[in-house]
Amino acid sequence: MTGPNTSSRSTQKETNGNQYVNSDSTSSFVGFANLPNQVHRKIAKRGFEFTLMVVGESGLGKATLVNSLFLTDLYPERHILTGQEKTRQTVKIEASTVEIEERGVKVRLTVVDTPGYGDSINTTDCYKSILNYIDNQFERYLNDESGLNRRNISDNRVHCLFYFISPFSRGLKPLDIECMKALHHKVNIVPIIAKADALTREELGQMKQNILEQIREHKIQIYQIPECDSDEDEDFKEQNRQLKSAVPFAVISSTQTIEVKGKKVRGRMYPWGLVEVENSDHCDFIKLRTMLITHMQDLQEVTHEIHYENYRSDKLQPKKNNLRSNEIDADEQQKKLIKEKDDELRRMQDMLAKMQGQLAEKQQLITP
Repeated sequence: MTGPNTSSRSTQKETNGNQYVNSDSTSSFVGFANLPNQVHRKIAKRGFEFTLMVVGESGLGKATLVNSLFLTDLYPERHILTGQEKTRQTVKIEASTVEIEERGVKVRLTVVDTPGYGDSINTTDCYKSILNYIDNQFERYLNDESGLNRRNISDNRVHCLFYFISPFSRGLKPLDIECMKALHHKVNIVPIIAKADALTREELGQMKQNILEQIREHKIQIYQIPECDSDEDEDFKEQNRQLKSAVPFAVISSTQTIEVKGKKVRGRMYPWGLVEVENSDHCDFIKLRTMLITHMQDLQEVTHEIHYENYRSDKLQPKKNNLRSNEIDADEQQKKLIKEKDDELRRMQDMLAKMQGQLAEKQQLITP
């Protein structure tokens, strides 16, 4: 006899495939759809770590762009070098870290600046200190990953590199090409045309074309914005197409707020008019920020899965080769020792045969 609530109780039946399904067709929701929310809450509580490196000649507005992007002041006490100081300046590595929280999401942002790059008279190998810094961060992460406390590894690897190009060169300089070729296997390079308000729209379009042709000619691998999935909405696909077409990003940066017609905007005021930083018709600042925020996770994944793994395999490969060479050396040494023993035994056998022959000759002479 069944109870009064049997018809409303949700039961389970076993199918032929040894899987269980809900027999109540009206209750088809399990709750797996909440998993992304759980992951989001966990990651947001833990926070994100992101390292951005900026490389370029002095006076191209690197610090101003960083402050404009993240609405903060990372260089409050920076000393501006004079002309004579620039000629004696060597490349330095300066890392500034700030924690930014927005709507409960915490980001530990580290900006690595390279003052002195390209400023000295002799710029040969001036990028080597940058390359060494990137490798040192890989080495530090590899040591932490191989240690005992793997849960609390601090990720200081460089996830993205903004390479600033002078607007007055009309393309890449030899130093730009040499530096980018040395770094493109180590870090995600995003080329940026600085101070784009120094160029007309036609000049800017021609300069972008020249830079892309030089990048293809010298086989420089810059960061490639990932393709959209087929199930993405059309607005996101269109945004992705615009970001791809904007590379290299032409930016204008300013931390100055100007009031125009009762509206406050960030920009630069010239005798001929106002240049707005956050106006897509004036520059690619908004597109650059959108690319950085939208694809921040992809930048981290490419750094970990490609650049770091390449470094890790190169670093560990010599150890494997050394072990193999040691094994080969041991085998060769053992074979050499066996050969020496065989040669010594053969010599002793020859001496014994010779002595036996001499003894036989003596016996023949003695016997009448």
